[in-house]
Amino acid sequence: MIIWVDADSCPKQVRDLICKTGLRLHIPVSFVANRPIPMPAAPGFSMIQAGSEPDAADDYIVSHAGDNDLVITRDIPLAKRLVDKKLVVLNDRGIVYTENNINERLSIRNLMLDLYNNGIAPEKTGQFGKKELQNFANALDREITKKENSLNLQCRETARV
Repeated sequence: MIIWVDADSCPKQVRDLICKTGLRLHIPVSFVANRPIPMPAAPGFSMIQAGSEPDAADDYIVSHAGDNDLVITRDIPLAKRLVDKKLVVLNDRGIVYTENNINERLSIRNLMLDLYNNGIAPEKTGQFGKKELQNFANALDREITKKENSLNLQCRETARV
């Protein structure tokens, strides 16, 4: 399992929490961005600087994330691409994107973008604080536990064969 982070717009508190989780559980973490993102030097951590063209970081994550990986992004079009690949995706506020909710989230995002482009300023996302960080921490722990349980079950089934 690798934790992939769409790091361009990921809040520092979330990046720090992901690093602590990766260190504690010995899970590799790959930060991908169009620019260098500060991160601690630790075994298993990598900072991948994608090209400067639009969606370069997104394309890198989509092409490199594997079935057992976990991806963190607030980019809903990227989340849609990853959910379509059957990957586990959550945002920095603890929302897990699934086949059941991603199309609605994408529609809302597109509507808000259309309103903005037509001069109608939609309501902005609230501040990022302790509550949002706690929601993210809970979702991250829950999804990692699910992944680990699934991997352990696969190992046991393979050992039986």
